Amino acid sequence: MGLRVRGGGSGDGSDGDVGGGTGHRRGGPRRRAKKSGKRRIFKWVAAVLSLLILGTAGAGYLYYQHLNSNLRGGGRSGGDSGVKKAAPNALGNTPLNILLIGSDDRSDPRNVKLGGGKDLRNQQPLADVQMLVHISADRKSASTVSIPRDTIVKIPKCTDAKGKTYAATTTRPINETLGRGGPGCTLTTWESLTGVYIDHWMMIDFAGVVSMADEVGGVPVCVETGVYDKPTRMVKGGSGLKLKKGTTEVKGEQALQWLRTRHAWGNDQGRAKAQHMYMNGMFEKLQKQNAWTDTGQLLGLAETATKALQVSDEIRSVKSLFDLSMQLKNVKLNRMTTATVPTVESRIDDQKLEMVPSKAEKIWGMLREDVAFDKNGDPKDAAKPSAPATPSGPPAAAPASVGVTVINGTGVDGQQPVKGRARGVAETLQGKGFTKAESSQSAEPRKDSVVKYAKDAGAQGKSDALSVATALGLPATAVKADADVTGVTVVIGADWREGTAYKQQKPEAGDLPEGSDVVRADEKKCMPVYSVYRWDGKS
Repeated sequence: MGLRVRGGGSGDGSDGDVGGGTGHRRGGPRRRAKKSGKRRIFKWVAAVLSLLILGTAGAGYLYYQHLNSNLRGGGRSGGDSGVKKAAPNALGNTPLNILLIGSDDRSDPRNVKLGGGKDLRNQQPLADVQMLVHISADRKSASTVSIPRDTIVKIPKCTDAKGKTYAATTTRPINETLGRGGPGCTLTTWESLTGVYIDHWMMIDFAGVVSMADEVGGVPVCVETGVYDKPTRMVKGGSGLKLKKGTTEVKGEQALQWLRTRHAWGNDQGRAKAQHMYMNGMFEKLQKQNAWTDTGQLLGLAETATKALQVSDEIRSVKSLFDLSMQLKNVKLNRMTTATVPTVESRIDDQKLEMVPSKAEKIWGMLREDVAFDKNGDPKDAAKPSAPATPSGPPAAAPASVGVTVINGTGVDGQQPVKGRARGVAETLQGKGFTKAESSQSAEPRKDSVVKYAKDAGAQGKSDALSVATALGLPATAVKADADVTGVTVVIGADWREGTAYKQQKPEAGDLPEGSDVVRADEKKCMPVYSVYRWDGKS
């Protein structure tokens, strides 16, 4: 959250605005300021800063710079996922994807005081909260999904800000991404898992959570019974959260306890659900406070948020953060939906989790196709299937000159692979002029069909791969660069188990898989409490 300043950063003396972005001028005709450099006038329209708070335009500029200096930044990504930004819709708009990260970093003494763990001061921080917020291209809905912190995933090769490289791994939980290249590595991991391009990341630590909750005057949360997340004979630790039955506006350390509680909610999935309730409550509180237009509220939020947040470099300014927050300003509560990726106990570590592939892919498909998690939108706004692949850039090579390898990847989620599938698709390509197409005896199980081309083949490789995708009826989103292939490789996924032409299945709004722990911002539900941690409100 921040203050919007048009023209302010350029020092050209033009009028600026904050809070509403209306562009109205006060007084008479606009006159160009004559002062130069840092002393040029920065007017803050709508009675913000210069007249009511700061007194002078010069002070306004200095305060703006002060807010910017509060912000800490970092690279957007920690590696190369190969995922590209979605194509614009008919109006030229694209979805906006923001990765929210909660860090357990103890290097700051304030975080040790709040979260304990003095012995963890020198350890790499963990990204114990991870939420991907997807704001639709039409800015009418917001869909958020979490992956529980102990979920084992494929983490790609990442490089941190100091140039240290971490090898890819398939055996570590997703919360370790933060220590394997910083928040940029967490973003790259999410992109690799989901196929969704992520525009920005924002990270907050223990102290930041406390300060933000205090700034808004508390965040409403609710429990079905009293709760006390205390140590027990069987389970040590606990957040210390102690709330009576019903709704409480938590702030300060109590807000942090709510977000860190796990035992009382039963597991990490329950903790993610409680975090979603908190986030929805925070958003509702901001809407009720008119936080985007109320001068005093805006100032307080700007000061607190810029100190509490670390952000990816491309949004490391007050103006960028304010503009970003404005993308959510008009989303109605019944169009804000959160979910958690369904998981099961990991096969390699019974203390960890694994995503259920088919259910995770259904959620990722909805995000890629910009399909809302709720059913409350106008039917005419429903997403259309991705456009067919259309070659762009240099002309594709003649089909007969393109080498194509076809791999059978249909054996996913316990399903037996379809026999002869690679051979059948290779023969289809041969019939369309790709005479060098061959089937492979290897298997590469995957949920979605893909056409991969050698990354070092550049634009020509992409054009050739697009021509192959077009021949098979695959959408442009199925074409991806890959550093580990030569030529063009088609992997037939579980979404194309039969037929000679791919038929894309259109996701439906609100059709989230079972076990997603869906929470809607307009539904006032309370967290159930695991029996051992129920509290009668007296002792």
